[in-house]
Amino acid sequence: MNIEEFRTYCLNKKGVTESFPFDEKTLVFKVLNKMFALTGLERQPTAANLKCDPERAIELREEYDGIILPGYHMSKKHWNTVVFDSRLPRKKVLLELIDHSYNLVVDKLSKKLRETLE
Repeated sequence: MNIEEFRTYCLNKKGVTESFPFDEKTLVFKVLNKMFALTGLERQPTAANLKCDPERAIELREEYDGIILPGYHMSKKHWNTVVFDSRLPRKKVLLELIDHSYNLVVDKLSKKLRETLE
């Protein structure tokens, strides 16, 4: 997956916006103003920070050593840095991790905000 595919996939989710709140090189995706993904546009290899359930984060880091890492400049407990590497199955893992991050954030929204997504 390249950066444009990642961007398109994130933006196709309900209630998602993109912005550059930190600098002109860090693209952030939010659902109803809550961050669920970010990526450095100039980072090589391409990678994204994605929110993750803490127990699952540990399991993923062990299974995909060197590809899924503790979140760079983020809470290491709740965020992973996921390197877009050919050893990481795109559909099976990467898209599911984006969905997981999005869903974690949506689940924490108030009932009223969640209803606006439906």
